[in-house]
Amino acid sequence: MANSVLALCLKSLFSALGCVMVATLIYTISIDGLPFRKDLLTPWMAATLIDFYINILAIGVWVLYKEGNWVSGILWSVLLVCFGSITTCGYIVLQLFKLSPEDSLQDPIHFLLLHDKTKNELRKKRMFSVVSARVLFSILGCVMLGTLLYTLVTDGSPFRKELFTPWMTATLIDFYINVTVISVWVVYKETSWTSAIVWIVLLVCFGSTTTCVYIVRQLFYLGSEDPVYLVLFGSSNRAENMYEEIIHQDSNTRV
Repeated sequence: MANSVLALCLKSLFSALGCVMVATLIYTISIDGLPFRKDLLTPWMAATLIDFYINILAIGVWVLYKEGNWVSGILWSVLLVCFGSITTCGYIVLQLFKLSPEDSLQDPIHFLLLHDKTKNELRKKRMFSVVSARVLFSILGCVMLGTLLYTLVTDGSPFRKELFTPWMTATLIDFYINVTVISVWVVYKETSWTSAIVWIVLLVCFGSTTTCVYIVRQLFYLGSEDPVYLVLFGSSNRAENMYEEIIHQDSNTRV
């Protein structure tokens, strides 16, 4: 029963956040015009966009894994790049509505994260190795940290009134809706509320730098030969998936 309520709450949360971002986008265009203007690209706006798109990349990797084919995966990725958290929320709500009543009763977040066709296609062809994923997100974390330090040195503190233009405000709302998505995943992953809250505070304060650190940390819990998608799941679900992977490999060896 609790899991069913959780599934309903997630649908409501991400539907509401998606509507908030749509309203924010429409309002900002109406009062400040289109965002494709050179005068908007201040140093802190550029840093915020880099931060924003690193988180989008992390979410996009999950979408590519989740989708059954490259065409739909790339289409959703393009929509993520163009519409940010509107696409994120729309995609999550769509996937939640696809869950069967049994899935919602068991563990809605696990089945939300899980590939629709469960593992068979992924075993045949893995998009990433654990090592390459560690390298990728380590580099992205360093890029964001370097960007943050450079912008602080060259443009000063971001807590200045003149920086909060309508489009900067809209970008920050977009950014923190995606942070909310990642925070839900962190809460699902962590075994205690204390550690989950610490990571969420770090996400709010340091954005995609924390996202990358958290993902790399989770990847180091996996062996180099493990399928990288196991990083998505909590320890109990990960153990179950690894057991199924071993059974599959054993059956292939016997054949």
